[in-house]
Amino acid sequence: MNFTEIALTRESCRSYDADRAVPQEALQAVLEAGRLAPSACNGQPYHFTVCTGATAKKVAAATMGMGMNVFAAQAPVMIVISEKPYVKTAALGAKVKHNDYRSIDIGIAAAYLTAEAAAQGLGSCILGWFDDDKLRKICGLDAPARLVICVGYPKESTAPRPKKRLTYDKLVTEINE
Repeated sequence: MNFTEIALTRESCRSYDADRAVPQEALQAVLEAGRLAPSACNGQPYHFTVCTGATAKKVAAATMGMGMNVFAAQAPVMIVISEKPYVKTAALGAKVKHNDYRSIDIGIAAAYLTAEAAAQGLGSCILGWFDDDKLRKICGLDAPARLVICVGYPKESTAPRPKKRLTYDKLVTEINE
């Protein structure tokens, strides 16, 4: 599958086959893609905590406040992405340019993880709604959790949804001078 095919097929999965485990080789490929993601000054200011079994269920529960993300309970794998300190050069750049490179880097890593999940035939969903204090306790984190990614096989009955995106003309401005 090439990248455009991945972009066309990858979607936020909200219906997982809870009885189908994710093979270790597929999970390793997903994590390796995240490891290879670019980051400011190659600093990788994040950490991946991979949760399965009972721990995945606890992580899922920490994402379900106020009735949100109830589908997460079906996902056999939960990847918690937590924030780590900048490397010195990225910290300096962030301060001078008033830009939060960590958030950008975490978003890129999440995109790489979820793209590789799609290439592996897995579904994924990036969650930003969660209880940080609970996640820190469950995962033994000493830094804020920033995203949680559900990973698993979509239920067979789940058909891909049509993509709703802006048209090229509304999204892109080309300047040729």
